[in-house]
Amino acid sequence: MNDRTQRRQALLDALDSRILVLDGAMGTMLQQHNLSAADFGGPALEGCNEVLVRTRPDVILGVHRAYLEAGADIIETDSFGGTRIVLGEYHLQHETAALNRRAAELARQAAAEFSTAERPRFVAGSIGPTTKAISVTGGVTFDALRENFYDQAKALVEGGADILTVETCQDTRNVKAALLGIARLRKELGFEIPVMVSGTIEPMGTMLGGQSADALWASIARQNLLSIGLNCATGPEFMTDHIRTLSEIASTRISCYPNAGLPREDGSYGETPETLTTQLARFVDHGWLNMVGGCCGTTPAHIRALAEMVKGRKPRAIPAPPRRSFYSGIELVEAEESNRPLLVGERTNVIGSRAFKELIAEEKWEEATESRGGRCAMARR
Repeated sequence: MNDRTQRRQALLDALDSRILVLDGAMGTMLQQHNLSAADFGGPALEGCNEVLVRTRPDVILGVHRAYLEAGADIIETDSFGGTRIVLGEYHLQHETAALNRRAAELARQAAAEFSTAERPRFVAGSIGPTTKAISVTGGVTFDALRENFYDQAKALVEGGADILTVETCQDTRNVKAALLGIARLRKELGFEIPVMVSGTIEPMGTMLGGQSADALWASIARQNLLSIGLNCATGPEFMTDHIRTLSEIASTRISCYPNAGLPREDGSYGETPETLTTQLARFVDHGWLNMVGGCCGTTPAHIRALAEMVKGRKPRAIPAPPRRSFYSGIELVEAEESNRPLLVGERTNVIGSRAFKELIAEEKWEEATESRGGRCAMARR
């Protein structure tokens, strides 16, 4: 099955009929190989997993094959830190296109080896959050992020990725930059690119940027997404309420691929294949999931157990978009009779603030958004 259109249709058909299994952690598997600095291309590149697609493609192929052998339907490329921003920290920004393309090619090769007419396997191009977040760390502009994500997405698609996975999302502004970069790519290429978005909810109950899971969904609900979900951060126990909430309001598919629990002081993870599967089975029993897999600390053994657990289980039925109005800043607000009227950003206009009016007239957009009159506030009367 080499035609991109055929693979996309096969993906949609598979999602309609069963729960698909994502692979597990890449880093955990690489650590088991005890790679030396030489494997990365020298001490200056040690720890840059993305460069291994060039220096040790045999290792990366081995990881992909291990997860496919365990029963994964979708494998992720070794490109989590594949933007110019992150690769630039290793002075590899000039290799951005080549490394991402090669990452997708390796995953495509492995997927083709295990694909059959009855059970095709798929490649998800992994797009991490970068090491910069507009709302958390600063040090980057929205336009720069959008270009970084566009460049990475383009190379991943050229290499054969069936899906683009914007994952481990910590800041909704970064997510929107990624989605706009991908939208530009879609327009240029002239075909649909399935996109998954997966947020990371910290133990305190929000993303690092402050948004809750339902607020994240409301912020991007109008996008044409293959799925929304959660990954990383915690084990499934702490994801329960957030996945339930997403399942109740999201009019697209739901994915969940948690860590094997919270990391211990020595860097190990406590969830065994059996305990992880037992907890995620509850999500499946409730009809919350369309895709399931593992993140940090998970291995082929975890994925094998998950693949066995979901056999014959029905995926979550995708509900029609709710006839409800949601708005999100840091939190989700639903417009309903009990809280009407809602005034959103009431002073973000040239009538409510003279200072704001003057900044807009002078086209000082950044200053306007930071001014007292320009700050978007939500008030209820």
